Amino acid sequence: MRRFDAHCDLLFKLWKDPSINEWDDPRLQTTISMLKESQQSIQCLAIFVPETIPSDQKWDIALAQIDIFYKKIFHKYSFIKLILLKEDIKKIQTDEIGIILTLEGCEALGDQPSRLNHLYHLGIRSVGLTWNFSNLVADGALEKSRGGLSLYGQKVCELLNSFKIWTDLSHLNEKSFWDVMTVAKYPVATHSNAYKICPHPRNLTDEQLLEMANKNGVIGVTFVPEFLNENRFVKLSDVLKHIDYIGSIVGDDHIGLGSDFDGMDGCVAELERYDCYSNLIELLQQHYSETVVKKILFENFMTRFIA
Repeated sequence: MRRFDAHCDLLFKLWKDPSINEWDDPRLQTTISMLKESQQSIQCLAIFVPETIPSDQKWDIALAQIDIFYKKIFHKYSFIKLILLKEDIKKIQTDEIGIILTLEGCEALGDQPSRLNHLYHLGIRSVGLTWNFSNLVADGALEKSRGGLSLYGQKVCELLNSFKIWTDLSHLNEKSFWDVMTVAKYPVATHSNAYKICPHPRNLTDEQLLEMANKNGVIGVTFVPEFLNENRFVKLSDVLKHIDYIGSIVGDDHIGLGSDFDGMDGCVAELERYDCYSNLIELLQQHYSETVVKKILFENFMTRFIA
């Protein structure tokens, strides 16, 4: 069954350790061979620059990860198709996989919003404003200062609107979230869960979930253990709890999946890697109609892809 996974850090891992083989390396949770088997699915691949990188190097490292995508994946495997427009998704054949490039955090932009134009032409179609801490755009979920969206950040959001690409609210703190929701035309939360079920700063409150639905956004339920269960011993049933709860708040049209494979410590039992998706699909099919399962797995994110 087709799936649309809104967040994965494969490119970061390939940049961090050039010895990793993208096809079938056991150190990866998502490999190109696993993606190939999923047929007609869409995978978002994030560009992530760690906060420990000096500011004057962040732009170059973002470009280096994009270069890795083109050299090691796009130009190497003919069944990989880069998704730039909504029509591209409709053109995906049975034996092909669609890739959407995303940016996780605007640190690489520095004080130059024009870099977004460069990233757009390189294929970026979703932009997360922060990682966990503050930058020139906004404050993140773990930032102690509790500031919100800056004037510069508002300009960034307006540029994203003009490109008709997603503004990703995962990783924002509450103040930044509400500030951004007054500006962003195409909001999503690619990898966040329900705060009511697991009170982690990276998760969304009921009010935030409702606002996402009001703005026609989608929440990508993620498999990060600490966002699922405070005890960190997580099972497939924990993922289902968040899907159930978010559905009870926003309905069936605003739930998706954003695994965060290759970007987490630990994993969900029976959902350790991309090729374990079948276990989650089977569980979903036991609890929901085929129509709802298809919405969660693929259609909700697919229909919100605007570019």
